[in-house]
Amino acid sequence: MKMKIATLAVGAVMAAAPAMADLVFPSLSYRTGPYAAGGIPFADGYADYFTLLNERDGGIGGVPTRLVECETGYNTEKGVECYEATKGEGSLVYQPLSTGITYQLIPKTAADGIPLHTMGYGRTSAANGKVFGNVFNYPANYWDGASIAVNHLLDLNGGDIGGKKISLVYHNSAYGKEPIRTLEELSKKHGFDFKAIPVDHPGQEQKSQWLQIRRERPDYVLMWGWGVMNQVAIQEAANIRFPMENFIGIWWSGSENDVLPAGDGANGYKSLALHGTGSNYPIYTDIQKFVVDAGKAAGAGDQIGTVLYSRGMYAAMLAAEAVKKAQAIHGTGDITPAQMRDGMEALEISAETLEANGMPGFGPEFSVSCENHGGPGLGMVQQWDASAQSWSLITDFIGSDKDVIGPLIAEDSAAFAAENNISERCN
Repeated sequence: MKMKIATLAVGAVMAAAPAMADLVFPSLSYRTGPYAAGGIPFADGYADYFTLLNERDGGIGGVPTRLVECETGYNTEKGVECYEATKGEGSLVYQPLSTGITYQLIPKTAADGIPLHTMGYGRTSAANGKVFGNVFNYPANYWDGASIAVNHLLDLNGGDIGGKKISLVYHNSAYGKEPIRTLEELSKKHGFDFKAIPVDHPGQEQKSQWLQIRRERPDYVLMWGWGVMNQVAIQEAANIRFPMENFIGIWWSGSENDVLPAGDGANGYKSLALHGTGSNYPIYTDIQKFVVDAGKAAGAGDQIGTVLYSRGMYAAMLAAEAVKKAQAIHGTGDITPAQMRDGMEALEISAETLEANGMPGFGPEFSVSCENHGGPGLGMVQQWDASAQSWSLITDFIGSDKDVIGPLIAEDSAAFAAENNISERCN
């Protein structure tokens, strides 16, 4: 297997100094294949943030960072191969950007003592830190996303969506199936009619699904798609003249890549958002100066401020803040993966933290604990303006229904614990 290694510059002074350890961040990227349109900007944002820390700050706590990138092609088998090939580098945390890869890595990272962060994806019940000691999915998960979408519809309908018809168009994979159980439970609670409509990988053919939607005339359509599936779905929705303001994607179905191909037909389409949108944050000025203008960008430098570039950057910022916390807890700059896990479990993201990172108001304030590895479960709704070719946030942060999600997480994590002979921690 060929492995692409990208080492972030740490300067001639560091190179000439005695050998010292660094902070290693593996990037299980996918710059090729049908999901590359989403994988590339995320990988660029993730890499560029660590480059920024090296170039502007000299690393984290005086220790330089090093990115180790391995191409997965969004293929689960390749993702596992990348993990095995890179874990010996001293990798501090894995963020595979794939639910399929995540499921395979959960037992491996637990055995190896390396934390796994699946921000807004992966196995939802990993939010239960009492069972999943090494897995984190803060600040929100898929079941939160399903509930946030339903709560947005409740807000639009005066708190009553009884009798409404809601369809879910989903990627027929572990990823796409994640919200189904939650939506089924929410349909019982709120009295709406729910139907799930699968789309097979990679999602280029959806004629029959959208003919079904045209025939059944749901009031709202939710989407759990990725890559080319999103583009095709939005175009097909436009073709049947489905009201775009009633079409809402998860946060992985809300990038510029998803809507631009449909032109004016995408106007009004909505998606959930984990974080702020646009480039009006001070952090982007620093990335432009220290990374792009310095010729050190991971990509062409033209993705700054786009949704998925920003998400990669946000994921890297959360990892860096966990490093700082781990360094403070253990009194050392050169932390181990086990110490990184401690930092992630003690992570606190405040308004002051975001401000200090040049990202005021970019994401929610939250703290992690032994019991709660999932964060607050908050998300916003953004809407596409085709004429301006930009997203606008149309809500503040919306909470999820913990009365529904909590028992589902407890049930699923208890089953996992029983199957794997895991004793609960945090006692």
